[in-house]
Amino acid sequence: MTNKEKFFDLWAPNYDFLLTTVFYQAVHKRLLEYVELLERPNVLDLGCGTGRLLNRLAFKFPNLQGTGLDLSTQMLHQARQHNQHHPRLIFVRGNAESLPFASGQFDAVFNTISFLHYPNPETVFAEVSRVLCNGGKFYLVDWVGTQSISSFLSKAKIKFYTPQQREKLGQKSSLKCLGHYYLLGAVLLTVFTYRKDE
Repeated sequence: MTNKEKFFDLWAPNYDFLLTTVFYQAVHKRLLEYVELLERPNVLDLGCGTGRLLNRLAFKFPNLQGTGLDLSTQMLHQARQHNQHHPRLIFVRGNAESLPFASGQFDAVFNTISFLHYPNPETVFAEVSRVLCNGGKFYLVDWVGTQSISSFLSKAKIKFYTPQQREKLGQKSSLKCLGHYYLLGAVLLTVFTYRKDE
């Protein structure tokens, strides 16, 4: 078990009772304004935590099928307990660097305030690209940071990315940036699309 996994396992039982509830509710509400999905979308929430975003997506899109993936078994336990849309939503344990899904399986992938924890961002982008269908979208939401902030936090194994760094990561994995949108303070949404022929 990694240190990050232990940390989130311990945090999970109280995760939705802290300030995170208000914060994530605000971020999700703004995010949903930018989300465009097909009539019957199959989506992945990468680093799903307690499953709040997938539940909100399922409310907004009645035909949505969703999978939440997280490294923390305790976060997944909370997500399953509060799953309001079973069996349309399922939650599985897995690593963002080696997704246990077929190529082209999802119409959209979401990642909200967890990308900063990933030690190998290029690998995560490559995996997101792999599991997206042609024309699928990747909604990346995280704190945006400067080089100095990222350097300062690197010892804590947390890293923020500028809009330009996000775009470069996408380009390496055939993910084209469609735009950047500030949701709440320094929380930035970057929308990518996957195109096989590009």
